[in-house]
Amino acid sequence: MFKFIILLALLFLSIFFQLLGFMKLMPLSITSPILFFVLFLFLHSANERKRFKGF
Repeated sequence: MFKFIILLALLFLSIFFQLLGFMKLMPLSITSPILFFVLFLFLHSANERKRFKGF
């Protein structure tokens, strides 16, 4: 649960940076990969589940 809260905060922070990039206060070439990476981590952790791996 703690990991989910941290990733959610990072997601909102990266969206804020992306908005700054749209306003040309930060370069989009920096903010777009950050947003992509955080979205990837967020979706990966949301879909991760404990699976039975066998004996």
